[in-house]
Amino acid sequence: MRRCLQLAEHGKGCVAPNPMVGSVIVCKGKIIGEGFHRQYGSSHAEVNAINMVKDHFLLKESTLYVNLEPCSHYGKTPPCAELIIKKQIPKVVIGTLDPFPEVAGKGVGMLKEAGIELTVGILEDECQRLNRRFFTFHQKHRPYIFLKWAQSSDGFIDRIRQEGDGQLPVRFSDDFTQIMVHKMRAEESAIMVGSRTEKLDKPQLNVRCWFGQNPLIIKPLRENPLALQMQELYEQKIQSLVVEGGACLLQSFIDENLWDEARIEVSNIKLNAGVDAPVLSGVLKNVHKCKKTSVLIFHNHFKP
Repeated sequence: MRRCLQLAEHGKGCVAPNPMVGSVIVCKGKIIGEGFHRQYGSSHAEVNAINMVKDHFLLKESTLYVNLEPCSHYGKTPPCAELIIKKQIPKVVIGTLDPFPEVAGKGVGMLKEAGIELTVGILEDECQRLNRRFFTFHQKHRPYIFLKWAQSSDGFIDRIRQEGDGQLPVRFSDDFTQIMVHKMRAEESAIMVGSRTEKLDKPQLNVRCWFGQNPLIIKPLRENPLALQMQELYEQKIQSLVVEGGACLLQSFIDENLWDEARIEVSNIKLNAGVDAPVLSGVLKNVHKCKKTSVLIFHNHFKP
């Protein structure tokens, strides 16, 4: 199952709104096939793993491992559960059930009805964590929300600036953390900044220091409650959103408890005065030490 998770992660940034899925086929203690979902609209992990097996007769003596319940419906591709049954694979081990209403236990039901021996719930927390965007989207009916900002060592995100005063924003990021930001943009569906940040900084909000697609730029609507706008993004099938600034917009997401992960770059630069950084409470999960900054990763108690 850990190998399934490793494989699945290769699809990050390429498969949304589908989940990241990896699959491994084992026969008599030996891996004979493995695969992952590479691109939205292309074949699923189970199909790729089965296609890797040179002798399909061995499938009748094998166990198929997959981190997410095999699909049971016709979408862009035929149901994986049907293929597993057709190939007479006798055992299937599943990390977690699929929250998508079109599947949600139906895949397991099809396999059980066909007499396949099932084990469900292996590394379940890790499997759900990998696809936290997918689970949040289907269970909370909103995107998975990342908050991101950079700040000085004494808690300011910028100097006090006014439109037209010619002052540039303070750059806290170093080359490495800038790459991390662009990688993050490439992996998520959409990005948002406040209107003041847009006027002052005119950020491009695209992917330049990494490979991948540019996120969709979302403009916050002042008279529209954030929860309602997140509902609209759900209806547009946007699974993840990065909120990059400014301080007021970030704090409004925090105050309404509309966030799942926060990535805060803390620089060794000291400003002494300026625009206060947002304040949040969450669980500090990781710290990445860079040359001039530390990147703090907070989670807001992810519960699928």
